[in-house]
Amino acid sequence: MIVRDVMTPNPKAVVLADSIQVAATVMRDEDTGVVPVVDANRKLVGVITDRDLAIRAVADGQHYGEPVRGFLTTRLIVATPDMTTAEAAGLMAEYQVRRLPVVEIDTDMLVGIVSLGDLAVKESADKRIGDTLEVISEGVKTRH
Repeated sequence: MIVRDVMTPNPKAVVLADSIQVAATVMRDEDTGVVPVVDANRKLVGVITDRDLAIRAVADGQHYGEPVRGFLTTRLIVATPDMTTAEAAGLMAEYQVRRLPVVEIDTDMLVGIVSLGDLAVKESADKRIGDTLEVISEGVKTRH
C-alpha cells in the first residue's frame, strides 16, 4: 500500500505570519497535535506542534498573538505520496515521530499528512504498527 491511499489529503495549514493562537485553533478544530506551516504557494516550510506551543510559547510566557515563525520546527522528516506505507512507518520509527507531512517530491508542496493512526486503521498491519510504536516510544522511555 502507498501513502497516498492512507494519508489525510490537503490538511489545514497555517502560514508564517499566522499567530500561535490561529495554530492552536486549527489543532482544536481539526483534533490534531500538529499543523503544517506553508508559504503562499503551499510549499511546506515547517510544522508547529502542541508541544511547541506548550513548551516554547506558553511556558515562556509568550503572547498568543506571536507569529508561528518563532515556534515552528523546520527540521522536517517527510513522506511522499508514492512512498510505501512500510517506508513511512520506517521513517516514523527511525526519527521517533508519529506523523509525517506528505509533500510532492518535485515541488515540496504539501499534499497530505500521514499518522501512525492512519497506518494502523487503514492498513491493518498490526505487527508493523506495534513495532513502529515501540521504537518511537523508546526515546520516551529512556528519558525518564
